[in-house]
Amino acid sequence: MSLPFDTVTIDVAGVPTTVIDTGEPPAGHVHPPLLLLHGSGPGVTATANWRTVIPALARTRRVIAPDQLGFGGTATGEDRQFGRAAWTGHAEALLKSLGVDTVDVIGNSMGGAIALSLALAGPGAVRRVVLMGTMGVPMTLPVGLDTVWGYTPGLDNMRTIIDLFAHDKSLITDDLVEMRYRASLEPAVRESWSAMFPAPRQRWVDDLALSGVELAAVRQPVLMVHGRDDRVVPWRDSSEPLLAALPDSRLHLLSGCGHWTMIEKTADFLGVVTSFLDQP
Repeated sequence: MSLPFDTVTIDVAGVPTTVIDTGEPPAGHVHPPLLLLHGSGPGVTATANWRTVIPALARTRRVIAPDQLGFGGTATGEDRQFGRAAWTGHAEALLKSLGVDTVDVIGNSMGGAIALSLALAGPGAVRRVVLMGTMGVPMTLPVGLDTVWGYTPGLDNMRTIIDLFAHDKSLITDDLVEMRYRASLEPAVRESWSAMFPAPRQRWVDDLALSGVELAAVRQPVLMVHGRDDRVVPWRDSSEPLLAALPDSRLHLLSGCGHWTMIEKTADFLGVVTSFLDQP
C-alpha cells in the first residue's frame, strides 16, 4: 500500500533523518500536529508501520512520522547510539528542526516508551499520548520480543517474526515478508540492527522502562490500545501495570488481535484514537 505523501530527508541535529510530513491540514482544523513513533521490528520504517492509518489521520491534522535512529532511511552515519535517551533526543530534535512546539504522540511498542519519555521531558510540548502494544514499564523480557530482537536476515526468519506480530494470519503474505526482508538487508539498516539489541536482551527492556517515579510524573492523558493476543509484548506485562502507574490513563483492549492493532483492527484503532485525540 503506497501513501499519498512523500518522504523527505532532513538534517536533525546532524543526523540525516527520513520523515513523512503531511503538512498542514485543511483550514478549520485546530488539532496540534501528530507525531507517530514506530516500533523496533526488523525492516521497519514509518511507512511500513503507519501506512494503514496516516491517510485518515492526516485529514484533520498534520502528521509527522520519522524513521527513528537506526531504522529505514535514518540508519546512516558511523557514530550510532541507540536506547531510550538517544531515541528521545532524536525525536525532540526533529520537532525543533520542524519548528513544532506542541504535539500529540502515538507510540508503537518501543515507540510507546519514547512517547512516554517525550511526555515526561516536555510537559508543555506533549498534549496527549497514545500507546499501542507499548513498552516503557519494568518487565521481564517477553519470549516473543526476544525472538524479534534476535532476528538475523533470512526470508524464513522474517516470516517467523511477522507470524509473531500478526494474530490474523491472512495478513502474512509473501509480498509483505519479502518487503520487510529486503528492507532488513539494506547495508546501513543491517549494520544498525546488528548493534542495536545484542544478547543478553533484558538490558534493552530495562533501558526502555520508565521508573515508577517517572511514570507517576507523566501528567498528560494517556490512551493505551493493545491486542489481547499480542505475543510480542503481552498486555498483562505492560499495559496493565501502566494503567495502575500512570495518573491519567485508560486501556482499550482488542480481542482477536496481536501486536499490530493499527493494521489488524484499523477501523477500531482509528475510532478510539481519533475520539481521544479530538478532545480539548
